[in-house]
Amino acid sequence: MKITLKAARVNAGLTQSDVVKKVGINKGTLVNYERFRTIPDVETAKKLATIYGLSINDLIFLPSDLAFSQMSDNHTS
Repeated sequence: MKITLKAARVNAGLTQSDVVKKVGINKGTLVNYERFRTIPDVETAKKLATIYGLSINDLIFLPSDLAFSQMSDNHTS
């Protein structure tokens, strides 16, 4: 099952402050990840997955409409 970063955090019973302390990032960075403004690097994504008790493959890092439009753009050229 795929889950957004925000939903994973909430399901884990963690606040944004809890997560930023554990991962070592600032709150603005986490907010940007949760709002799909930026994508975490692989190491940060792995840390987030571990903190949330999930596999990295369970997490959604891009909104589905953006991921689909980028795939479509890449296949039409």
